[in-house]
Amino acid sequence: MSQPSPLITTEQLAAILGDPNLRLYDCTTYNEPVPPGSDVPYRAVPGDKTFAAGHIPGADFLDLQGEFSDTSAQQFFMMPDVAQLEAAFGRHGLDADKTIVLYSIGTMMWSTRFWWMLRSLGVDAQVLDGGFDKWKAEGRSIETGAPKGYPATAFKAAPRAGFFVDKTIVKARIGDPSAVIVNALGPQFHQGLEPSRYGRPGRVPGSVNVPAATLAKADKTLTTLADAEAKFAAAGVTRDKSVILYCGGGISATIDLLMLTQLGYDKLTLYDASMGEWARDPALPIETD
Repeated sequence: MSQPSPLITTEQLAAILGDPNLRLYDCTTYNEPVPPGSDVPYRAVPGDKTFAAGHIPGADFLDLQGEFSDTSAQQFFMMPDVAQLEAAFGRHGLDADKTIVLYSIGTMMWSTRFWWMLRSLGVDAQVLDGGFDKWKAEGRSIETGAPKGYPATAFKAAPRAGFFVDKTIVKARIGDPSAVIVNALGPQFHQGLEPSRYGRPGRVPGSVNVPAATLAKADKTLTTLADAEAKFAAAGVTRDKSVILYCGGGISATIDLLMLTQLGYDKLTLYDASMGEWARDPALPIETD
């Protein structure tokens, strides 16, 4: 069976809204600022309030940090074990045989993070291009109130290897000509020109920069494949190399991962802890301009 496109348009979603085979999820999280000197870079707040204020009809809400992350980890949003994810997705009625659509507010990175997590579990979901912002801007139907949810399932994952790597692997690939390490943060953070909320300013040595923000257009949809291809090529990202993506907390880099997947790259992985771990560990090398 052919895999679905990782993206679905607002028009396509509107055409299947109300279909009993649709499983639609709002994945929004907000990173709120914390006082200077705090031990954490931000406060992760679930988007349940904005969900209640308005969501796509029939959608359920997924709390990324609360239910779908390893809350014992030092960093936010770390991938938990498979059993935790099976239980959490099962509670929300996830069924790999259904049409699974993910969306978020403000940026697509929260839905692309869930998309990447689900891919690692053997589930091919779709992400709403432009998210709730585009849906709302087009005047499409909106529902308010708490999520009604879907009937629970006994979800069983079929894990795929290689979707996540740790700092040991990243460090070992520095300078490896068969690999390219890509930073999805903005250029000012990649170059170490501004203080970083994650710790030491700078980047993983030798890494190149394809900011996730440059892959999105003003209407929140993703850029064209031709434009994305040109941006990755200019940074030296080629199909013959293993590609390791990172950012601040393993979230915005999943936008790069979705674009690369669409472009046919298949040797892709995510450094899950990203700069949230790397910048705080003095034993790890860091590079600035």
